[in-house]
Amino acid sequence: MNEDVLFDSLGPKAKARLRTVSVLCGLALLGVVAALLLQLGHSGQLDPDRWAVLADGAMLRFLLQGLWMTLVVGLVSTALSVSLGVLLALGRLSRTRWLSLPSAAVIEFFRAMPLLLILFFFMFGLPMLGVRLPLFWQLVLAIVAHAGAIFAEIVRAGILAIGRGQSEAGKAIGLRHWEVMAFIVLPQAARALTPALVSQTVRVIKESSLGYVVGLAELLNNGKVLGEFSGNFIQAYAGVGVLYIVVNIALSRLAERLADRKGSGKSRVQERS
Repeated sequence: MNEDVLFDSLGPKAKARLRTVSVLCGLALLGVVAALLLQLGHSGQLDPDRWAVLADGAMLRFLLQGLWMTLVVGLVSTALSVSLGVLLALGRLSRTRWLSLPSAAVIEFFRAMPLLLILFFFMFGLPMLGVRLPLFWQLVLAIVAHAGAIFAEIVRAGILAIGRGQSEAGKAIGLRHWEVMAFIVLPQAARALTPALVSQTVRVIKESSLGYVVGLAELLNNGKVLGEFSGNFIQAYAGVGVLYIVVNIALSRLAERLADRKGSGKSRVQERS
Protein backbone atom coordinates (compact mmCIF):
# COMPACT_ATOMS: atom_id res chain seq x y z
CA MET A 1 0.00 0.00 0.00
CA ASN A 2 1.27 3.45 -0.89
CA GLU A 3 2.12 5.38 2.26
CA ASP A 4 0.66 8.55 0.70
CA VAL A 5 -2.76 6.99 1.09
CA LEU A 6 -2.32 6.85 4.86
CA PHE A 7 -0.49 10.12 5.53
CA ASP A 8 1.23 12.98 3.76
CA SER A 9 4.78 12.57 2.50
CA LEU A 10 7.49 13.68 4.92
CA GLY A 11 9.37 16.87 4.26
CA PRO A 12 13.19 17.27 4.44
CA LYS A 13 13.18 18.33 8.12
CA ALA A 14 10.81 15.52 9.13
CA LYS A 15 12.96 13.00 7.26
CA ALA A 16 16.07 14.27 9.04
CA ARG A 17 14.36 14.01 12.44
CA LEU A 18 13.15 10.52 11.56
CA ARG A 19 16.67 9.43 10.65
CA THR A 20 18.01 10.88 13.90
CA VAL A 21 15.37 9.12 15.99
CA SER A 22 15.99 5.87 14.11
CA VAL A 23 19.73 6.05 14.77
CA LEU A 24 19.19 6.79 18.46
CA CYS A 25 16.70 3.93 18.81
CA GLY A 26 19.12 1.62 17.01
CA LEU A 27 21.95 2.59 19.34
CA ALA A 28 19.73 2.11 22.37
CA LEU A 29 18.72 -1.32 21.13
CA LEU A 30 22.35 -2.26 20.54
CA GLY A 31 23.15 -1.10 24.07
CA VAL A 32 20.42 -3.29 25.54
CA VAL A 33 21.63 -6.29 23.51
CA ALA A 34 25.24 -5.69 24.56
CA ALA A 35 24.24 -5.43 28.23
CA LEU A 36 22.22 -8.62 27.92
CA LEU A 37 25.13 -10.48 26.32
CA LEU A 38 27.51 -9.24 29.01
CA GLN A 39 25.17 -10.46 31.73
CA LEU A 40 24.75 -13.83 30.02
CA GLY A 41 28.51 -14.14 29.63
CA HIS A 42 29.07 -13.23 33.29
CA SER A 43 26.64 -15.93 34.39
CA GLY A 44 28.21 -18.53 32.11
CA GLN A 45 25.22 -18.86 29.78
CA LEU A 46 27.38 -18.27 26.70
CA ASP A 47 29.70 -21.19 27.39
CA PRO A 48 29.91 -23.51 24.34
CA ASP A 49 29.12 -26.53 26.51
CA ARG A 50 25.70 -25.10 27.31
CA TRP A 51 24.85 -24.45 23.66
CA ALA A 52 26.01 -27.92 22.66
CA VAL A 53 22.53 -29.13 23.61
CA LEU A 54 21.27 -27.70 20.32
CA ALA A 55 23.92 -29.63 18.37
CA ASP A 56 23.06 -32.97 19.94
CA GLY A 57 21.32 -35.13 17.32
CA ALA A 58 18.75 -36.69 19.65
CA MET A 59 17.79 -33.40 21.28
CA LEU A 60 17.60 -31.62 17.93
CA ARG A 61 15.31 -34.34 16.60
CA PHE A 62 13.18 -33.89 19.71
CA LEU A 63 12.74 -30.20 18.88
CA LEU A 64 12.04 -30.96 15.21
CA GLN A 65 9.37 -33.46 16.25
CA GLY A 66 7.74 -30.65 18.21
CA LEU A 67 8.05 -28.38 15.16
CA TRP A 68 6.33 -31.02 13.04
CA MET A 69 3.45 -31.22 15.50
CA THR A 70 3.24 -27.42 15.52
CA LEU A 71 2.99 -27.38 11.72
CA VAL A 72 0.35 -30.13 11.75
CA VAL A 73 -1.71 -28.23 14.32
CA GLY A 74 -1.27 -25.02 12.33
CA LEU A 75 -2.25 -26.54 8.97
CA VAL A 76 -5.25 -28.47 10.32
CA SER A 77 -6.41 -25.45 12.32
CA THR A 78 -6.00 -23.17 9.29
CA ALA A 79 -7.93 -25.49 6.96
CA LEU A 80 -10.82 -25.82 9.42
CA SER A 81 -10.73 -22.12 10.34
CA VAL A 82 -10.90 -21.00 6.71
CA SER A 83 -13.82 -23.37 6.05
CA LEU A 84 -15.64 -22.12 9.15
CA GLY A 85 -14.80 -18.53 8.27
CA VAL A 86 -16.30 -18.84 4.78
CA LEU A 87 -19.51 -20.33 6.19
CA LEU A 88 -19.80 -17.65 8.88
CA ALA A 89 -19.05 -14.86 6.39
CA LEU A 90 -21.70 -16.12 3.98
CA GLY A 91 -24.12 -16.49 6.87
CA ARG A 92 -23.49 -12.95 8.08
CA LEU A 93 -23.98 -11.60 4.55
CA SER A 94 -27.18 -13.57 4.09
CA ARG A 95 -30.38 -11.61 3.57
CA THR A 96 -32.17 -14.04 5.89
CA ARG A 97 -32.14 -12.59 9.41
CA TRP A 98 -32.41 -15.96 11.15
CA LEU A 99 -29.10 -16.85 9.49
CA SER A 100 -27.28 -13.51 9.52
CA LEU A 101 -27.96 -12.61 13.16
CA PRO A 102 -26.69 -15.89 14.70
CA SER A 103 -23.64 -15.79 12.40
CA ALA A 104 -22.84 -12.23 13.47
CA ALA A 105 -23.31 -13.19 17.14
CA VAL A 106 -20.93 -16.16 16.82
CA ILE A 107 -18.31 -14.06 15.04
CA GLU A 108 -18.39 -11.22 17.55
CA PHE A 109 -18.44 -13.58 20.54
CA PHE A 110 -15.39 -15.61 19.54
CA ARG A 111 -13.50 -12.55 18.29
CA ALA A 112 -13.93 -10.94 21.71
CA MET A 113 -13.03 -14.05 23.73
CA PRO A 114 -9.35 -14.63 24.63
CA LEU A 115 -8.03 -17.79 23.02
CA LEU A 116 -6.72 -19.08 26.35
CA LEU A 117 -10.21 -18.86 27.87
CA ILE A 118 -11.67 -20.78 24.93
CA LEU A 119 -8.97 -23.40 25.40
CA PHE A 120 -9.85 -23.71 29.10
CA PHE A 121 -13.45 -24.41 28.09
CA PHE A 122 -12.36 -27.31 25.88
CA MET A 123 -9.99 -28.55 28.61
CA PHE A 124 -12.29 -28.29 31.63
CA GLY A 125 -15.77 -27.34 30.44
CA LEU A 126 -16.40 -30.15 28.00
CA PRO A 127 -15.27 -32.92 30.42
CA MET A 128 -17.79 -31.57 32.95
CA LEU A 129 -20.44 -32.07 30.25
CA GLY A 130 -19.26 -35.62 29.63
CA VAL A 131 -17.31 -34.86 26.44
CA ARG A 132 -13.62 -35.80 26.46
CA LEU A 133 -11.45 -34.91 23.50
CA PRO A 134 -7.85 -35.89 22.70
CA LEU A 135 -5.24 -33.24 23.49
CA PHE A 136 -4.74 -32.56 19.80
CA TRP A 137 -8.39 -31.70 19.20
CA GLN A 138 -8.69 -29.68 22.40
CA LEU A 139 -6.06 -27.33 21.01
CA VAL A 140 -7.19 -27.43 17.37
CA LEU A 141 -10.88 -26.77 18.07
CA ALA A 142 -10.06 -23.90 20.43
CA ILE A 143 -7.91 -22.29 17.74
CA VAL A 144 -10.57 -22.94 15.08
CA ALA A 145 -13.28 -21.28 17.18
CA HIS A 146 -11.13 -18.17 17.63
CA ALA A 147 -9.42 -18.00 14.24
CA GLY A 148 -12.58 -18.95 12.35
CA ALA A 149 -14.26 -15.76 13.52
CA ILE A 150 -11.26 -13.71 12.36
CA PHE A 151 -11.14 -15.49 9.00
CA ALA A 152 -14.88 -14.80 8.66
CA GLU A 153 -14.31 -11.05 8.88
CA ILE A 154 -11.43 -11.26 6.40
CA VAL A 155 -13.58 -13.19 3.92
CA ARG A 156 -16.55 -10.87 4.46
CA ALA A 157 -14.37 -7.84 3.75
CA GLY A 158 -13.10 -9.50 0.57
CA ILE A 159 -16.62 -10.29 -0.62
CA LEU A 160 -17.81 -6.74 0.05
CA ALA A 161 -14.80 -5.40 -1.88
CA ILE A 162 -15.95 -7.15 -5.06
CA GLY A 163 -18.01 -4.76 -7.17
CA ARG A 164 -21.75 -5.33 -7.28
CA GLY A 165 -21.49 -5.44 -11.05
CA GLN A 166 -19.94 -8.91 -10.78
CA SER A 167 -22.94 -10.30 -8.93
CA GLU A 168 -25.41 -8.50 -11.18
CA ALA A 169 -23.65 -9.87 -14.27
CA GLY A 170 -23.88 -13.40 -12.90
CA LYS A 171 -27.57 -13.04 -12.13
CA ALA A 172 -28.14 -11.55 -15.57
CA ILE A 173 -27.00 -14.78 -17.22
CA GLY A 174 -29.33 -16.84 -15.05
CA LEU A 175 -27.13 -17.89 -12.14
CA ARG A 176 -28.64 -18.26 -8.70
CA HIS A 177 -27.34 -16.37 -5.68
CA TRP A 178 -25.29 -19.30 -4.35
CA GLU A 179 -23.90 -20.00 -7.81
CA VAL A 180 -22.81 -16.36 -8.15
CA MET A 181 -21.07 -16.61 -4.78
CA ALA A 182 -19.43 -19.97 -5.50
CA PHE A 183 -18.26 -19.36 -9.08
CA ILE A 184 -17.79 -15.59 -9.38
CA VAL A 185 -17.48 -13.72 -6.08
CA LEU A 186 -15.59 -16.14 -3.81
CA PRO A 187 -12.81 -17.02 -6.32
CA GLN A 188 -12.08 -13.32 -6.87
CA ALA A 189 -12.20 -12.59 -3.13
CA ALA A 190 -9.87 -15.52 -2.43
CA ARG A 191 -7.27 -14.22 -4.88
CA ALA A 192 -7.47 -10.73 -3.42
CA LEU A 193 -7.27 -11.94 0.18
CA THR A 194 -4.53 -14.56 -0.23
CA PRO A 195 -1.80 -12.41 1.44
CA ALA A 196 -4.12 -11.61 4.37
CA LEU A 197 -5.06 -15.26 4.73
CA VAL A 198 -1.40 -16.30 4.76
CA SER A 199 -0.64 -13.64 7.39
CA GLN A 200 -3.47 -14.98 9.54
CA THR A 201 -2.04 -18.49 9.05
CA VAL A 202 1.22 -17.24 10.59
CA ARG A 203 -0.79 -16.08 13.60
CA VAL A 204 -2.52 -19.47 13.86
CA ILE A 205 0.85 -21.25 13.91
CA LYS A 206 2.03 -18.97 16.72
CA GLU A 207 -1.20 -19.65 18.61
CA SER A 208 -0.40 -23.37 18.47
CA SER A 209 2.26 -22.62 21.11
CA LEU A 210 -0.59 -22.85 23.64
CA GLY A 211 -0.25 -26.59 23.21
CA TYR A 212 1.99 -26.55 26.26
CA VAL A 213 -1.12 -25.69 28.31
CA VAL A 214 -2.84 -28.97 27.37
CA GLY A 215 0.43 -30.93 27.40
CA LEU A 216 0.58 -31.53 23.64
CA ALA A 217 4.08 -32.35 22.39
CA GLU A 218 4.41 -29.31 20.13
CA LEU A 219 7.47 -27.12 19.71
CA LEU A 220 7.19 -24.90 22.80
CA ASN A 221 6.29 -27.81 25.06
CA ASN A 222 9.21 -29.87 23.73
CA GLY A 223 11.48 -26.90 24.31
CA LYS A 224 10.32 -26.72 27.93
CA VAL A 225 10.94 -30.45 28.38
CA LEU A 226 14.39 -30.13 26.79
CA GLY A 227 15.25 -27.23 29.11
CA GLU A 228 14.16 -29.20 32.16
CA PHE A 229 16.08 -32.28 31.04
CA SER A 230 19.34 -30.50 30.19
CA GLY A 231 19.11 -27.65 32.69
CA ASN A 232 19.78 -25.17 29.86
CA PHE A 233 16.49 -23.30 29.62
CA ILE A 234 17.86 -20.25 27.83
CA GLN A 235 19.51 -22.35 25.13
CA ALA A 236 16.45 -24.56 24.66
CA TYR A 237 14.07 -21.62 24.34
CA ALA A 238 16.52 -19.85 22.03
CA GLY A 239 16.39 -22.87 19.71
CA VAL A 240 12.60 -22.83 19.87
CA GLY A 241 12.57 -19.13 19.05
CA VAL A 242 14.82 -19.61 16.03
CA LEU A 243 12.56 -22.34 14.63
CA TYR A 244 9.47 -20.15 15.09
CA ILE A 245 11.25 -17.27 13.36
CA VAL A 246 12.28 -19.45 10.40
CA VAL A 247 8.73 -20.75 9.88
CA ASN A 248 7.10 -17.33 10.25
CA ILE A 249 9.60 -15.64 7.93
CA ALA A 250 9.02 -18.35 5.31
CA LEU A 251 5.25 -17.83 5.49
CA SER A 252 5.65 -14.04 5.46
CA ARG A 253 7.81 -14.27 2.33
CA LEU A 254 5.12 -16.44 0.78
CA ALA A 255 2.52 -13.77 1.52
CA GLU A 256 4.75 -11.09 -0.04
CA ARG A 257 5.28 -13.16 -3.19
CA LEU A 258 1.58 -13.78 -3.52
CA ALA A 259 0.93 -10.06 -3.10
CA ASP A 260 3.57 -9.22 -5.71
CA ARG A 261 2.13 -11.78 -8.11
CA LYS A 262 -1.33 -10.35 -7.56
CA GLY A 263 -0.04 -6.84 -8.22
CA SER A 264 1.84 -7.88 -11.38
CA GLY A 265 -1.26 -9.70 -12.60
CA LYS A 266 -3.33 -6.54 -12.19
CA SER A 267 -0.74 -4.47 -14.04
CA ARG A 268 -0.74 -6.93 -16.97
CA VAL A 269 -4.52 -6.76 -17.15
CA GLN A 270 -4.43 -2.96 -17.12
CA GLU A 271 -1.80 -2.93 -19.90
CA ARG A 272 -3.93 -5.21 -22.06
CA SER A 273 -6.97 -3.05 -21.51
